[in-house]
Amino acid sequence: MIYTTLLNIAIFQGVVLGLIILKSSIFNSNSNKYLAFLLFALSIVLLNYVFEIEGVFTSYPLMLFIDAIDWVFLLPVFTFLFIINRIDDAVKNRQKIYLCYIPFVFASTLNITIQLDHVAGIYKIPESYMFLITILQLIQILLAVIIILFLPLYSYFMIRHLKDPQEKKWVITLLTIMYLILFVWLTTYLIGLFFQLDISSTMSGVAILATLIMHWTAYIGIYKYRLAKNKDAIYNFLNTNLAVSSPSLQIIEKSPTEENNTPDEYRESITAENLYFQKLELLCKEQHIYTDSTLNREKVAEKLGISAGYVSQIINTITEDNFANYINQYRVEAVKEMISNSEYENYNLLAMGLESGFTSKTTFYKAFKKVTGQTPNEYKNTSK
Repeated sequence: MIYTTLLNIAIFQGVVLGLIILKSSIFNSNSNKYLAFLLFALSIVLLNYVFEIEGVFTSYPLMLFIDAIDWVFLLPVFTFLFIINRIDDAVKNRQKIYLCYIPFVFASTLNITIQLDHVAGIYKIPESYMFLITILQLIQILLAVIIILFLPLYSYFMIRHLKDPQEKKWVITLLTIMYLILFVWLTTYLIGLFFQLDISSTMSGVAILATLIMHWTAYIGIYKYRLAKNKDAIYNFLNTNLAVSSPSLQIIEKSPTEENNTPDEYRESITAENLYFQKLELLCKEQHIYTDSTLNREKVAEKLGISAGYVSQIINTITEDNFANYINQYRVEAVKEMISNSEYENYNLLAMGLESGFTSKTTFYKAFKKVTGQTPNEYKNTSK
């Protein structure tokens, strides 16, 4: 059946992409970890739906225990955690994350308790308890409404803390697709529950929409990190954690002496697709390492697992600039974001510069003028 084949492809894609995100050091961040968990949870939701269509639960009733776990409650949770782990620690630490898991734990515990009676026959729930079960199920529905409708809305509120406009754009797109799918699913489920209507066709459409999450995330991974261009190299990369010497990957571990004597033709072969450079970009864009005023080549080299000399070589070759200027460009962009953000209207320019990682007023003003052609004051006045 074409329909179930499409769902199975999406499930496989979600699992594989999730494993790549968890295993690959390029994607190594707390934020991306929750993106992988989101893909796994969505894959399980789709898998349970395929089992239902194919009659697996009828043939193997004990499989219902997998379906009894309310995986769908984890979708808005992992989306929210994916977003807040991309923002500043000061904002992230104010969130009471453990509260997000309460609906999932409550619903799953209730469903499994009921299935231990109906499916496994381990015990029999007394008739006198059925009223209590009904009350608990109504609470479960209420929690579903809260977690599925309001947590994504709160996630939109948290997105404003993202500093990279391009990153903010695709995160909003991802969240919007997820929110629409969850909203349609919840609305359809409630209509079917309270009006006793056949909702199978609508749920089939929702499942197909859910596959968009898989395809969209895969597209971003391929487009943003260009993994598809080096399939053999990526295979080696995933199995050796960047310790490879594949010509197509363009990453070769070298000693400091070898790096200083790198021939010109090799320098010319280093491009923006270099995996170490991509990881450095992620460290700057996601973890904002440039805000560390003591950041230097050695610290970056330690994070990347390469030598300081190779860090300079990559940056010099790809950006045609030095390490200090490369980092300062991110700091200047951070200051520009603060200037345009009403939250920082009470900050003076020097405070913005220091918060972005500059060590003094002189280095801040000099770097800002070099990048923008204007002093911070001139930029602030012209941006109003």
